[in-house]
Amino acid sequence: MIVIGVDAHKRTHTLVAVDEVGRKLGERTIRATPDGNMEAATWATRWPQVKFAIEDCRHVTRRLEADLLTTGYQVVRVTTQLMAGQRRAGRERGKSDPIDALAVARVALREPDLPVARLDGPSREAKLLADYRDDLVTQRTRVCSKMRWHLHELDPELQIPSRGLRRRCVQDQVEQHLAGMSGVVAQIARELLSRCRELTVRINQLEKQLKQLVQAMAPQLLDIAGCGVLGAATIIGETAGVDRFRSKAAFARFTGTAPIPVWSGNSSRVRLNRGGNRRMNCALHMIAVTQARGIGPGKDYIERLQTDGKTRTEAIRLLRRRISDVVYRTLKAIDTTNSTDQSCLAPDLTT
Repeated sequence: MIVIGVDAHKRTHTLVAVDEVGRKLGERTIRATPDGNMEAATWATRWPQVKFAIEDCRHVTRRLEADLLTTGYQVVRVTTQLMAGQRRAGRERGKSDPIDALAVARVALREPDLPVARLDGPSREAKLLADYRDDLVTQRTRVCSKMRWHLHELDPELQIPSRGLRRRCVQDQVEQHLAGMSGVVAQIARELLSRCRELTVRINQLEKQLKQLVQAMAPQLLDIAGCGVLGAATIIGETAGVDRFRSKAAFARFTGTAPIPVWSGNSSRVRLNRGGNRRMNCALHMIAVTQARGIGPGKDYIERLQTDGKTRTEAIRLLRRRISDVVYRTLKAIDTTNSTDQSCLAPDLTT
């Protein structure tokens, strides 16, 4: 098996091919265009068995991954942390595109369980829509904050409920209150109110679209106590295929719920894991907090841990890890069901 490491950039991609023991066989630089990607696929045909290893840059390498997968090549992703160690161990000093591409290829030879790239599917649609909605929510929060300052200047006695500016009834009341006011401050407040209305409408539309995606892809996630549409959409989008995780422990490392051991001698302790995918970690944390309030089995579990001497914070962390395992099993069951359905639809070639 020949491994071709790729160091990707916006304008060019550098390719380095190595054999099974890591010896450099060839080097090529192509343009980061569809024609350049096809040139890379053609260049790889000189070897009978080829696997591409690409530095994980997602948006920079997405088109290259799709073109290589379409032509039938296997593509794996290499994280930058693994590359850094390989560069330090290399004989050639310095940093350049060929050196980085060589490091990517050798890491792919050394690491057997690298994430495998796949063609984009509905899970990426869920991620894009969820990210876009979060951006709009951030914009709305900023608009509402500015509008509150202007409203306080216009009328300090005006009382607006917390998070009330996102509700249509409150928006109508504020609009009526501003109708009889003149001046630049009132003008800006009306424009901000109009922008807040537009953002709220679009946010609600995106949430409905996400609900349809979740119900079509993984409705079982909604059966988990405390998991709503937005949390399920985040889980689907960030997981991007549960089959790329070999176990629930690997999935817990990805979600940042696996504790880090910090023990020595007779003491045995663990530390909070601040790594992993923070969006996934946030989604699981919201499920844990919701269950801790009495929705689902989490409240009894936390009370039992507190009785055993755990603090509430430690109990929430342990509950978050258990929820990570539940999510992993749910996604695996969905993936197994979908695979079975596809096999039933496949033609029987044995007769």
